Amino acid sequence: MSGAERREWTVSGMDCAACTVKVTKAVERLPGVRDVKVALMSERLSLDLEPARTDPTEIETIVKRLGYGIAQRGATSERKPLDAADKPLSHGHDCDGHDREHDHDGTPPDEGDAGHGSPGHVHDDPADRGKNWYQTDKGRLVIFTGALLVLAWGFELLTSADYGYWAFALACVIGVAPVARRAFEAVRLGQPFTIESLMTIAAVGALFIGAAEEAALVVFLFAVGEVLEGVAAGKARDGIRALASLVPKTALLEIDGKTREVPADQLQIGQRVLVRPGDRIPSDGEIFEGTSGIDESPVTGESVPVTRGPGEKVFAGSINTEAALRVTVTKTAADNTIARIIQLVEDAEDARAPTERFIDRFSRWYMPAIVALAALVILIPPLLTGADWGTWIYRGLALLLIGCPCALVISVPASIASALSSGAKKGLLMKGGAVIESTAKVSAIAFDKTGTLTHGKPKVTDVLPALGVTEDNLLAVAAAVETGSSHPLAQAILRRTEEAGIEALPATEARAIVGKGVEALVGGTKAWVASPRHAEVAGGIAAGQAEFAAQLETEGKTVVAVFRSGQPLGLVALRDEPRGDAAEAMAQLRAMDIAPVILTGDNPRTAEAIAGRLGMEFHASMMPEDKLRLIREMGASGGVMMIGDGINDAPALKQANVGVAMGSGTDVALETADAAILRDRVVDIPALIRLARAAMANIHQNVALALGLKAVFLVTSVLGLTGLWIAILADTGATVLVTLNALRLLRFNPSDNR
Repeated sequence: MSGAERREWTVSGMDCAACTVKVTKAVERLPGVRDVKVALMSERLSLDLEPARTDPTEIETIVKRLGYGIAQRGATSERKPLDAADKPLSHGHDCDGHDREHDHDGTPPDEGDAGHGSPGHVHDDPADRGKNWYQTDKGRLVIFTGALLVLAWGFELLTSADYGYWAFALACVIGVAPVARRAFEAVRLGQPFTIESLMTIAAVGALFIGAAEEAALVVFLFAVGEVLEGVAAGKARDGIRALASLVPKTALLEIDGKTREVPADQLQIGQRVLVRPGDRIPSDGEIFEGTSGIDESPVTGESVPVTRGPGEKVFAGSINTEAALRVTVTKTAADNTIARIIQLVEDAEDARAPTERFIDRFSRWYMPAIVALAALVILIPPLLTGADWGTWIYRGLALLLIGCPCALVISVPASIASALSSGAKKGLLMKGGAVIESTAKVSAIAFDKTGTLTHGKPKVTDVLPALGVTEDNLLAVAAAVETGSSHPLAQAILRRTEEAGIEALPATEARAIVGKGVEALVGGTKAWVASPRHAEVAGGIAAGQAEFAAQLETEGKTVVAVFRSGQPLGLVALRDEPRGDAAEAMAQLRAMDIAPVILTGDNPRTAEAIAGRLGMEFHASMMPEDKLRLIREMGASGGVMMIGDGINDAPALKQANVGVAMGSGTDVALETADAAILRDRVVDIPALIRLARAAMANIHQNVALALGLKAVFLVTSVLGLTGLWIAILADTGATVLVTLNALRLLRFNPSDNR
């Protein structure tokens, strides 16, 4: 679309997946609107809009007519992470509700706006947060409709059943009027099959057949259900709000030795902040001065504080526990770890699980089918057998109330949102429902070695200069070639050179040769740091040193050859120890019937030494294209997960059914991967799989619960065993039950391997 731009709004009051369908269908009918996406748990409406064809205020008007609150979030390019005050509100089941609407600029609507000041379903105001249910607008609505019902019963007792009928009828009409208004608006927008429509038809129909008392009771139970659903849905969103509130609002910016308090979201890269003991760190950064224990549990879930010192990275939201630190800001507020986690969780709803897509397709014909079935139940027995019309109209109306698919369609997103929030608190990030479902089906896992199974911080163990070359010269050339590289082996060589007090030679035109090594111009001539195999082909290993390299590799060391064109300079050996929890992680994976394997570009002898200690299979000397090919082969026989942390791993991470990046990895790996492990603990890999399997089990329970209850009450309603109030209670109860079941995932501990 020419001139289209991506726009976003926060839509409050959506506590049922059917609500997202209503908003989507209403908005996508407008000219110049494309690619409409409505996320239930993050309460976000996003779309491509041609302002020349449809004004943004038209979209807001449509959404308000459906009864939801709406506030503009701005263009996606300018979007910032929402703080606690800006997060979407916790609202009621506004498949069925009415809104205390607010314009996008925050001003209240006109006093004459329908729904204001009148009894009906209203969404929570921001001021309602933290209040008891009876202090909220929805709670007051329940109290009001309940009072009407009690008054009607009292009036009937004091007068007669005839007068009582009119009292109940009045209570029903007052309570259902806002719902009818919503139903009418939905019908005008081309959506006749909504819960509002079914509720209105059922209530009015019950009045016509003389069931005024039940009609009033149904309206009251409807309002009660909305309160319960609103509370449950709000809790499902609390995880994201809790993440957003981790970052402090202010920071102590240090300039010329003086500090002043500034908003944390205005910090710029390179600025320095003072973090006092007990303070939360205001931004991702690197410690410039000071050593202290850092409690990273708010971000990674790691319960034991870790000691960090100069040069080490810290996360925004972590807590400084011991001594004052001066931290250099390395990421802006919009790009820090917390913001990225929130963004991952918010965007996760776009990556819908296959199960969720199936449920959506199923629900599209489910409600029309229920309406058709209700019509048949009303018409066929009286017409064919002469049965009583009142009896079968009553049963058909009960079917209509059972027909709302809210419990079914919310069963999947509620479980996924809870799993994502639970994982985020423990440093386990997954980019959506599709990733959760794929992770649950994984049968094989491929691990990169360096930085994944090992610490990624190798140390130089041996320096073997060639004949006629000094150790200082060897390291000076090696450091020159590796200067500027972030690879763990390069960093180890640079550290050893610095510790030895050797100055790296000047170098230019440095570039990585993927899978082979690095080259640069050093002193005007080319120099290389490469694997012995590639160095030998290029004449870069001196006579007799190939045997030394082989011996060092059998000891589990990684060996690189340093050489100039036609002039071998020597060998450097490094060793990177396996992570302490790697062996335990492999044991857990095998107990889960998952086969782990190492894919590494390192030499076979080093790979064998590591794999032998961990009890794994391995494939060594692999180029990136070799990893890609092997991942394809493994994927042909079942779900495969790839774990990596480097640029070389990005293609394999993308090819795997699930690509997982270690938190210490490169941004390329993190962006390419489907999931991420923030704590750099290998045992978090089986924990991630356990969380995904628990989420899928929860989804299956929810679907079975929703469909099972519907099936039971459809049958009992047709047989006349259950009436209208039981029908609405079953519908509302099913929605509440599946939501509460999904919330159990918030307490799930994926690290427990029992």
